[in-house]
Amino acid sequence: MTSKNTTLRPSISIITVTYNAGDLFSLTAESVIAQDYSNIEYVVVDGGSEDGTVDLIKDYAIHIDQWVSEPDKGLYDAMNKGLKMAKGDFVLFLNAGDILHKSNTLTKVFNHYESTCDVLYGEVMLVDENRKPLGTRSELSTQKLPAQLTWSSLRSGMVVSHQAFIPRKTLAPNYIEDNLCADIDWVIHCLKKSRKNIHSQTIISDYLMGGLSKKRHQQSMKDRYQVLKKHYGAWSNFWTHVGIIFRAIIFKIKRRGKDSY
Repeated sequence: MTSKNTTLRPSISIITVTYNAGDLFSLTAESVIAQDYSNIEYVVVDGGSEDGTVDLIKDYAIHIDQWVSEPDKGLYDAMNKGLKMAKGDFVLFLNAGDILHKSNTLTKVFNHYESTCDVLYGEVMLVDENRKPLGTRSELSTQKLPAQLTWSSLRSGMVVSHQAFIPRKTLAPNYIEDNLCADIDWVIHCLKKSRKNIHSQTIISDYLMGGLSKKRHQQSMKDRYQVLKKHYGAWSNFWTHVGIIFRAIIFKIKRRGKDSY
């Protein structure tokens, strides 16, 4: 899918991980294909689906630069495969069911690019199974996207959505594979090495609510605690989580009867 007439703007590898999600994959692929940004590599990592997803991938093969379908050890193992395959200057994970917000989204994002920039980021629009917009993540959660994102910004948890975080590939480590909050760990590692982080002032993705960490909430909370303890220290992390609990209670009270993330 990479254009032969590339511009001076950097290339981006969009990585889609999927497993038995044929009903969702087409939506994601179509949103990538529709982009008017010319320098995109599209990478698809399928976990050996048996629901017809592979046939769909083959249907879109002309628009996909690299793809593989084989068993894996789980989501983060598959994402590591995608990272290894990716050749772009920047990477964005857009898994099955998530879509780029508009056809000019990446053009708008990279309009903010500077040569010293290592991370571009923005908002996500949360949507339900009917693709109904529910509000941005900042509107529907206790975590608000900061105007100036740094690794310290994640002291209280994920303040930026994975589907709206675009790091330079050379910064990106492998994901830890035994932790539901490996995405938080990954983002922190990227931000620690980044020279400059730029807010794109853009809704980058529509995020389908109900990810793995939401479905296994208790384990996710434990895993998040361990990740933040590793990066910020045990004592600081303990008091941070006391604050998280109180903030969550107040937020639930304020949004009683309304959608929340």
